Amino acid sequence: MTQRFSFDLHATDGKARTGVIHTPRGEVRTPAFMPVGTAATVKAMMPESVRATGADILLGNTYHLMLRPTAERIDRLGGLHKFMNWDRPILTDSGGFQVMSLAGLRKLTETGVTFKSHIDGSKHKLTPERSMEIQRLLGSDIVMCFDECPALPADRARIAESMRLSMRWADRSRAAFGDRPGHALFGIMQGGLERDLREESAEALKQIGFEGYAVGGLAVGEGQEAMFGCLDYAPDFLPEDKPRYLMGVGKPDDIVGAVARGIDMMDCVLPSRSGRTGQVFTRHGVVNIKNARHADDPRPLDEHCSCPACSNYSRAYLHHVFRANEMISGMLLTWHNLHYFQEIMGGMREAIAAGTFDAWQTQFHDQRAQGDIEPL
Repeated sequence: MTQRFSFDLHATDGKARTGVIHTPRGEVRTPAFMPVGTAATVKAMMPESVRATGADILLGNTYHLMLRPTAERIDRLGGLHKFMNWDRPILTDSGGFQVMSLAGLRKLTETGVTFKSHIDGSKHKLTPERSMEIQRLLGSDIVMCFDECPALPADRARIAESMRLSMRWADRSRAAFGDRPGHALFGIMQGGLERDLREESAEALKQIGFEGYAVGGLAVGEGQEAMFGCLDYAPDFLPEDKPRYLMGVGKPDDIVGAVARGIDMMDCVLPSRSGRTGQVFTRHGVVNIKNARHADDPRPLDEHCSCPACSNYSRAYLHHVFRANEMISGMLLTWHNLHYFQEIMGGMREAIAAGTFDAWQTQFHDQRAQGDIEPL
């Protein structure tokens, strides 16, 4: 019999939580950060390198994969795990966020969204049922409901209308998903920055019933203060015994603040995208390796980091290969960023389990407040 999806909550410290998500493809330790493999690859990284950073799970993108190479082709080739050589859990988003971002290229109705591909202009239609079908063809371990995600700021009437449409789509997603032992469907809470709409959305999702729940519609332009204000209450509306996923977040400060408010899972393209553009995250803040100050600096990016970039290369070398536009630059800097993000997650898991999360947070923020050490 196929192992079913489940979640064990092991410890709490304030609102922060640590536990384990069980899937047939392996365990996911929470709090968890999911590197983003948009087109069936984490850019500039081999799958085994991503795993070496400590990642338990990756995120794939329904919108991009349905367009190229298509979900049907991936299915014929054995599914997304085999296709991209990643044998551990994969979460796929529903495609809703990307489609909603295609301003002027889409038409929204009760049924779904008709849109033109950003690649070749071809027409497509994405509905809750089609999104579930695509994610089934991909073989996703965690499937996301199809929803609409309006950009903030937006007026209350627009947010309420969108949220209620998303709840109707959530119901249709649940019906289309069916009974798939070993796979999970997550509902997505919407409601902008309106507390009562967030609560209404959560109640609707709980009535439908899901294996996990996401807080959607944040990190879409509202700023950290407003996002944290929403997270002060939104996760509390969701079941305690199910994973809570904050979509599209974020920077290290955002991640720590979200976990402090009860979030278990996050994803973001930031560590890989920043690595390719020379922006490096360290315990002392952000380093821009392109800056001339690093040209003669023999030190590693972070003397306390064990990633290949820090263990084997100087800032001077990393500055050189970035300026020379060499591929190894994006590879090494992305590896470092993903390693650092996973180091943050591991540190939080240990601190929550030990009941020392407040002290860990204080040290985390104090180190970053010091800033990067001046070059020799």
